[in-house]
Amino acid sequence: MTTTHDIVVIGGGSAGLTGARFAARLGARVALIEKNRLGGDCTWTGCVPSKALLRAAKAAHGVRKAGGFGIDVPAPSVDMTRVRAHVMGAVGAVYEGERPEVLREEGIDVVLAPARFTGSHTLEAGDRTLTARRFVVCTGARPSIPPIPGLADVPYLTHETIFENEHLPRHLIVLGAGVIGVELAQAYRRLGADVSMLAIEFLPDADPDVRDFARGRLEEEGVRVLLAPIDSVEMDGSEYVVRCPDGVDRGDMMLVATGRRPNVDGLGLEAAGVDYSRQGITADRYLRTNVGHIYAAGDVLGGLQFTHLAGWQCFQAVRNALLPGRSPGTPRAIPSVIFLDPEIASVGLSEDEAKERHGDVLVHRWPMSDLDRALTDGEPDGFVKVVARANGRILGASIVATRAGEMISEFVLAIDRGFGLSELATSVHAYPTWSSAVQQVASVEATDRFLASRLGRLALRLSGLRAHAHRAHE
Repeated sequence: MTTTHDIVVIGGGSAGLTGARFAARLGARVALIEKNRLGGDCTWTGCVPSKALLRAAKAAHGVRKAGGFGIDVPAPSVDMTRVRAHVMGAVGAVYEGERPEVLREEGIDVVLAPARFTGSHTLEAGDRTLTARRFVVCTGARPSIPPIPGLADVPYLTHETIFENEHLPRHLIVLGAGVIGVELAQAYRRLGADVSMLAIEFLPDADPDVRDFARGRLEEEGVRVLLAPIDSVEMDGSEYVVRCPDGVDRGDMMLVATGRRPNVDGLGLEAAGVDYSRQGITADRYLRTNVGHIYAAGDVLGGLQFTHLAGWQCFQAVRNALLPGRSPGTPRAIPSVIFLDPEIASVGLSEDEAKERHGDVLVHRWPMSDLDRALTDGEPDGFVKVVARANGRILGASIVATRAGEMISEFVLAIDRGFGLSELATSVHAYPTWSSAVQQVASVEATDRFLASRLGRLALRLSGLRAHAHRAHE
């Protein structure tokens, strides 16, 4: 059967769902093709199950800490079968809004089959041939497995399979110390397993202060972090044996979390004439490939791999494909969140990046131990760190706090709109809230900058006042 559409979206993950729904709202004849399950990594093997697991782990951790609030309870007993049921319950609830029947009611032609281009305007999916004026490829990424001697010969888990686990290991070995690795390491440690993490680098893309905090928190909770090359992996009965220059690590479960690589194989991109490599599909700043009517978005591009960015990009790709004019495919401010406890959120330039690009910059800090809400909640660890130009314009921000993922949005908007810290300082924030820390650091900076200015010195002289130095930056 052959059908014709205005646009075909290949990949039914977070990117494809966003793009297809937008196209349908525009009134386009749109097809969405997915070879596995609608929802993709985010719903089934990424964001949703990982956050549900982390929440279960935080509940266990909270039981252990209850004595600090004057509540004495027995130590938690973890039933991984029920923990997994909780995780799958969250997955199922999210999937309810992504089922094929729901999308078809919205006017989307859903095709559940592998897609393969047979030409620049045609592709095959199952027993169907589809033609379209425009295409968007958003097939995501999959785990990247390093060539460690012996690793291919042992069974191991990845982020695609670990949420199927129903037993608590005695000792979990995590290979890799990126976002996925550190989140799941803390989760399993809090659920009661011994955990060791082996990697070359620890959160290599994070701000140094953030990196130091995260490693310190994991080690404080009992995660063993070893930064060294891995020589080999083998099995000794039912036990994993990992050898590195500093010794041997043994455990009964292994998670490989060493990054992801774009899903570009088997799509017939050659038949469509689309340029690509193992690093991803090549596209311009408007998400258009070298074939003018074929676009790409999300993880398949090989850049930053965030669910929120993938959805945003596919929206822009569909907009550029179907509507007049063009919108850039990369926003000015892209937030990221590491869902440790406390959370770690960042946007814009790190301190080192800002100094490299702009030379002299100001660094402003506010410790969570000075935030009333953090004290009432018994969670005083963490900080707000802002990097800004001398005029107060914000270049980047990092937050370590229980609600950092929610708090960072204020800085995302500020960077996106070119606001300075003064604008954040003059907006009233509710009290007592976590986000009032943003106003605190902004207010101190804005006041200090005013007092150091000619106008500020004149105002003090005329008023007969004398300012006290209280700098919030280095």
